[in-house]
Amino acid sequence: MTAAPAGPAFSVHDIPFSTHGSWFGVSPVLSERTRAEDLHLVSHQNGMHAVLRLVPLEAATGERAETAVEASPGLLGWTGAAGRVDLAYESPDTVRVHGRGLDLRVTAAAQALTPFGGTYFYRDPVDDAHVFTSYETGRRYRITVLSGTVTAVSGSQALGAGDRGLTVAAGADGSWEVAVEELDTARPPFRSPATFGEVREAARELFAGFADTVAPWRSAATPAAELASYVVWSATVLPAGLVTRPAVLMSKHWMDKVWSWDHCFNALALAPGCPELAWDQFSLPFDHQDDSGALPDSVTHSEVLYNFVKPPIHGWALGHLRRLLPEPLTRAQLTEAYDRLNRWTDFWLTARRAPDAALPHYQHGNDSGWDNATTFDPGRLAVTADLTALLILQLDELARLADELGFPEDARRRADTADALQAALLDELWDGERFLSRPAHGGARTPSASLLDLMPIVLGDRLPAAVRDRLAERIEAHLTAFGLATEHPASPHYEPDGYWRGPIWAPTTVLIEDGLRRAGHTRLADEISARFRALCETSGFAENFDALTGAGLRDRAYTWTASSYLLLARGHERRGAEAGTAVTTLA
Repeated sequence: MTAAPAGPAFSVHDIPFSTHGSWFGVSPVLSERTRAEDLHLVSHQNGMHAVLRLVPLEAATGERAETAVEASPGLLGWTGAAGRVDLAYESPDTVRVHGRGLDLRVTAAAQALTPFGGTYFYRDPVDDAHVFTSYETGRRYRITVLSGTVTAVSGSQALGAGDRGLTVAAGADGSWEVAVEELDTARPPFRSPATFGEVREAARELFAGFADTVAPWRSAATPAAELASYVVWSATVLPAGLVTRPAVLMSKHWMDKVWSWDHCFNALALAPGCPELAWDQFSLPFDHQDDSGALPDSVTHSEVLYNFVKPPIHGWALGHLRRLLPEPLTRAQLTEAYDRLNRWTDFWLTARRAPDAALPHYQHGNDSGWDNATTFDPGRLAVTADLTALLILQLDELARLADELGFPEDARRRADTADALQAALLDELWDGERFLSRPAHGGARTPSASLLDLMPIVLGDRLPAAVRDRLAERIEAHLTAFGLATEHPASPHYEPDGYWRGPIWAPTTVLIEDGLRRAGHTRLADEISARFRALCETSGFAENFDALTGAGLRDRAYTWTASSYLLLARGHERRGAEAGTAVTTLA
């Protein structure tokens, strides 16, 4: 049953094994700081929950087998001295598991703390399958034996603590196979005409088709493009619960949400090849826009959080999205985007702008996406230059949309507001050398060593030449061998694993690289792109990276990092193909 790896090999300790559309994956990761020796089926319905433990056993002794785990987009395998176990997705909610030479023990991962919690396990007399009912996910996990025998069952119909599970062993032909399904309440008994080999091949072809669609430009110069495509593909889930559309989660580890700025980078990476999925990514947080016009902080299967917001990068993103899509948006889509973007912009200009103030403010670093950046050390409620710069870009995009939709007065009003904000930004926060921030309640302006203070470079050639040139100089000072440190490494507040107080992050890299290109600083933009791409090719697609060593930090399978690599790699390939023509940005 062994086949050559289908696509790039990867470690399930870094990247969960999953498939497009599924709400579960297979990995050893149980929580942000906890990894298990064994692989688990981990569901992301009602939060992240390890549901089933999967343990290959020595057939002769029943003891845990020493195995090496191999993963590629179509196949997960455990290989031991006596044989192997293979797992492949037949559909988003069903995996097939096949073994030869090794047995498999499947047990409940969650221990019950009361008679009514944890996982209940029983043998269903209707279809003769074994079923785990998970209190944590609110779903059932049905094990149907397709070949082989069940040699041990423990904890069937038991309440309270204790082991629950079954062992599957080979039949007369020396092999066994089971189907594992995640389901709601009931469904017909499992039947499938496909062999395991056919399931494995279909899974391989499904991913290969996605990679060819999303990254047809990939080459030896962009060696991580296929794995980046897998990270995005495998983190995508079908609509369920509060997730209104097919959604790319940030990860199928613990960062299993859609945050209201992360989604923009996934939308842009998908736009040229998967326009409908890209539009869904851009639109999903807007489906939960509240009465004030604010977007939620995050959306996931069973919760929508409104205690914070995220920065208004959506005008910037929509402008690039429209240039990247293979076909123009319909008038209905443009109208919907215009209405939603208007409300989101007005939220910042009303609910987040104090009376008689020209500039809006954040209520916390979380609102900026730079949760603990040193810019916010003097005061969490802060007027910062990045916020106004992003709003200016959003107003510019609204002006373009209004003009296209036939609203000339609105177009002029939005353009005038953008110009007024830029004038106030330069007057109030630029000191001739850098942008400063100040408390929203009033007080002295303060500098910081955070890259956040340099983010107005996103305005590109909208800025006066002297301002954008000085920003470029300061940005270059943040450039380590691996990329842009979010806190200058010489700062006393720099922390190697300090979240936004030092590590390299993908979204800031993309925003700054794009702004520098539009500001005419293409050499620096090229260098930032090259170093970040090399970082991903060496260290993978972590949530963030140590700026001085390049080590991946936190969640190691983050989709906005993978999407940012795809964006920068695509731009690099296009510039190479279009050498001698005008400079291109993301589009």
